[in-house]
Amino acid sequence: MARGDRGGGAAAVTSQIFPPSITGKGGRYAEGGSVLDHAFGKSDPYTLGVEEEYMLLDGESFDLVQHIDTVLAAVAGHELETSINAELMQSVLEIATPVCRTASDVAAQLRKLRGYVGEVARERGMRVGSAGTHPFSLFERQRITAKDRYRALVDQLQYIARRELIFGMHVHVAVDDPEKAIQVVNGLIAHLAELVALSASSPFWRGEATGLASSRHMVFAAFPRSGPPPRFRDYADYAEVVGQLERTGCIADYTHIWWDIRLHPRLGTIEIRICDAVTRLDDVVAITAFCQALVRHYSERFDAGEEIPSFHRILTTENKWLAARYGLDAPVMDLQTGRRNRMPVAQAIRRTVRLIEPHARELGSEAELAGVEDILRRGSSADAQLRVYNANRDIVEVVREIAAQTEDVGVPVG
Repeated sequence: MARGDRGGGAAAVTSQIFPPSITGKGGRYAEGGSVLDHAFGKSDPYTLGVEEEYMLLDGESFDLVQHIDTVLAAVAGHELETSINAELMQSVLEIATPVCRTASDVAAQLRKLRGYVGEVARERGMRVGSAGTHPFSLFERQRITAKDRYRALVDQLQYIARRELIFGMHVHVAVDDPEKAIQVVNGLIAHLAELVALSASSPFWRGEATGLASSRHMVFAAFPRSGPPPRFRDYADYAEVVGQLERTGCIADYTHIWWDIRLHPRLGTIEIRICDAVTRLDDVVAITAFCQALVRHYSERFDAGEEIPSFHRILTTENKWLAARYGLDAPVMDLQTGRRNRMPVAQAIRRTVRLIEPHARELGSEAELAGVEDILRRGSSADAQLRVYNANRDIVEVVREIAAQTEDVGVPVG
């Protein structure tokens, strides 16, 4: 049989991969539908939603366990049931907050969710952990969740999907106008490296110290339609490109576009997807406040008629790589001023914080934004993991510490 004729040709393969019934259903924020089917959603500006992907861990070995069905059965009927979902692999648990107005609201919701799923897990001999990768588990030993969306994804992407044993944190911020949303995304692209460095939590992969602060980014880079988003002229430009992908059967819906930042038209949000899963609750909240204030900054520049600066994708991708490699010690290009010399990413982050502090104050998230400085002083989760590992060369102890910090919901943040 000729290669092009296998399985009945390209059209047949497309219909098998993405039957019309698959519309991207997953967690609270995942369901999409065609970008052409509905108007840009209306939400109160700058309201928030956060999704986190957690590891399900054996309580003794701290290896991953395939027990998402056990967890979902346990939470059935609980008030938080709709905020707790499966993901691609059965060793992954996803939580999603309800819509929140402030970063402190996010803190309260995540404290409740982390506390509850941690309790459910411990009662069943498990633990939960939040980091961009599991330090030593192998993707070959994981089972795919029995949902049409995930079966279709593996059918299409094959090895690329099967090895996607990674964990992320996504922040949704509502914007009240699609044209504004496009230009805000264009502005946010310059800050990708800052977000990578702040959230980096995946220095290990398959039992090895990778030399990277975020190995998750290198794993996910194999996905199609990933990486920094292209710069679109306007919403019509975006809708035409995404609509072409949908009409031709390349994607089932826009949620099969996995850019570091993407629009979620049904919800009327910008979804910032670049962050590793973040271990400490207070760090999640600080990064959320950072994202919310950045979105407000660029929204107000758009409203004032200012041109949003843009930078070549090669440059933003290079800065992202430097942050994934070196974390908070990354020497990045200073895209904002165009200076010839590189600058420490921590300096770039502090500059951005000064820029957006007035917006955080107006949003009621100034105290939470101050947590960014705590990350810079203390280091990221990647730094903490490496400190534990270098102290005794015990990689299991690294996972034990990840679980302890994830489940420590502590006193209220801010």
